[in-house]
Amino acid sequence: MGRVIGVGAVIGVVALCLFGLWGAPPDDRQGEAMRLLYLHVPSAWLAYFAFLVTAIASALFLWPRTRSIVWDRVAGASAELGVIFTGLTLVVGSLWGRPIWGVWWAWDARLVTTAVLFFLYLGYLALRRVPGEPVASGKRNAIAALIAFVDVPIVHFSVEWWRTLHQKATVFNPELSARIEGVQALTLWIAVLAFTLVYVYLLDRRYRLAVIDDALAGQALARAIRTRTGGNPGETT
Repeated sequence: MGRVIGVGAVIGVVALCLFGLWGAPPDDRQGEAMRLLYLHVPSAWLAYFAFLVTAIASALFLWPRTRSIVWDRVAGASAELGVIFTGLTLVVGSLWGRPIWGVWWAWDARLVTTAVLFFLYLGYLALRRVPGEPVASGKRNAIAALIAFVDVPIVHFSVEWWRTLHQKATVFNPELSARIEGVQALTLWIAVLAFTLVYVYLLDRRYRLAVIDDALAGQALARAIRTRTGGNPGETT
């Protein structure tokens, strides 16, 4: 399944490149800078989605009936990808803002809250590296993830709550009236699909890597215990 998703992600990215660079026409107002939005918009939505997955997995870990190391691993893996997509959102947004706004950065509500989101989850990932007993660490991480997620709706609705330079939502606006159509709309949906497949594929790879890391850490701990208790470090269980 992972290989199929990977192939689908590659096909989606290739289609995005074709439509984004040549298939879709330039915008009447934004010109060629419009093409950057085919990266900026899906990056932002995948950041939201990744942090939502982290929040759900964290809540499942906190609930005693569903508590499992699986959810802690999923939360951490998805948060890492969310940070990457948020960083990409900020970088591409800055590249778009220079020709459209005339500046690389503006102290705009959407930009500031997005930057705060980026650093909140960087802090969450740093917290995950603090050693501790697995269940206690998992609970601590889960609570931090849920607190950080509060900023996600603030980021999304910032353009509605405050006056900002940033344009309002193109598709998921309060009226649910898409402000894009034709080939441009098709290209945007291809971009969202391609980025989603990339996210799912990378989440699967990162989760598998986390399982391997935990297994290696467990083996290292077992060897350390055997060494301290006088056992043979070369023995395996």
